[in-house]
Amino acid sequence: MSAPTPPSAPQDPQQFPQGQPIPGAVPAPEPAKKSILKKILGVVGLIVVALAVKFGAAYVLGDTPVRAEAGDCVKVTGPDEAPEVETKKCGEAGANYKVVKVIENSFDVNACTVGEAALAQQWDADKFVLCLDPVK
Repeated sequence: MSAPTPPSAPQDPQQFPQGQPIPGAVPAPEPAKKSILKKILGVVGLIVVALAVKFGAAYVLGDTPVRAEAGDCVKVTGPDEAPEVETKKCGEAGANYKVVKVIENSFDVNACTVGEAALAQQWDADKFVLCLDPVK
């Protein structure tokens, strides 16, 4: 007597309930976790954030250059490589420099031929140098 053979698995897919795997069939690969639209939106979002940081953060945080004119007084604080400038009235406490000349479209502090100090300012394409004398 020979051992009984197990019944063979039916090969007709309609014999199995919907959603059930067919025995012996290779499962289909899982669909991608993110759709292409989500990836594109993610990249666009990162670009928007990067642009907002580059162009908007300084404006929101008040890091725009001070547009003082000749005759205005300013308060300059902070280190030489990152000075902070604030306009003040000339008689106001804290005003430590008076603007004697403004050189437009330049970032060259050596262009100041008057004053004891020079401060270059730049915001995007707008650049200028303030030529300064100490307030006495």
